[in-house]
Amino acid sequence: MQLKVLYFAQLRERFGISEELIDAPEAVIRVRDLIDLLASRGGVWNETFAVGAGAFRVAMNQDMVQMDTPLQNHAEVAIFRPVTGG
Repeated sequence: MQLKVLYFAQLRERFGISEELIDAPEAVIRVRDLIDLLASRGGVWNETFAVGAGAFRVAMNQDMVQMDTPLQNHAEVAIFRPVTGG
């Protein structure tokens, strides 16, 4: 499965990239699987995406999705921290 993954704000700064193309293995079928794949890179990736490491949101093709949402081939997946205001 091919995915275009976009990183915004703090995540873009932490990873040093704003986007990448990922050719995901067959086992990556849900959003959670993608997050686990990214965390498996180690270092800052694992620190950011480890369970309990902090909140982040995911959108697929510009629609907000949950961790159990199935991925779509050639989807655009955006990952970002939630925004607070006041």
